[in-house]
Amino acid sequence: MGFRLIIGNKARDFKFSTPWGNEKTFYEAGGNQLVILIFLRYWGCPICRMEMTRIKNEFDLIIRKGAQLFVVLQSAPETVASEINKDDFPFTIICDPEGRIFQLYGVEPGGLIRYLHPAGLVAAGVAIVKGFRHGKFEGKETQLPAAFVIRDNKLIQYAHYGRNIADMPALSEMINSI
Repeated sequence: MGFRLIIGNKARDFKFSTPWGNEKTFYEAGGNQLVILIFLRYWGCPICRMEMTRIKNEFDLIIRKGAQLFVVLQSAPETVASEINKDDFPFTIICDPEGRIFQLYGVEPGGLIRYLHPAGLVAAGVAIVKGFRHGKFEGKETQLPAAFVIRDNKLIQYAHYGRNIADMPALSEMINSI
């Protein structure tokens, strides 16, 4: 199990690629701005697709804070690039099919009990009813989500590790932690 980060820890730097091949380091991409770093499961997950759409619809909260947002997925870059365009989301999508960034931040799978948690099952049903269909399975199916707010000095201001596959705080909660 990876080492979980808590408020006051320094955010860890890493190299990443987007589905469109832009390789950078996290520190370089974030610059000296407030950063929100969200870990979801993978592009084919209906809950994750719904969550990314929700974030997109609330993105004005990020803009008002002058922040940047990054979403880390277990998906391969070619999977994401084959289904969406670069401009479909106003934030950076990071592909981590090997799970190294997940591990670096201590974002672990939750096992079958957390995967089958009633809240996750309800969220999956809601996502499907809203039209978010399941796509390709990738990564660890029981992967849990997480969210971090990182100050311009690279220190963690807010940390949330999901207790089930749908346990993600509202964007407003993350922004209000600042």
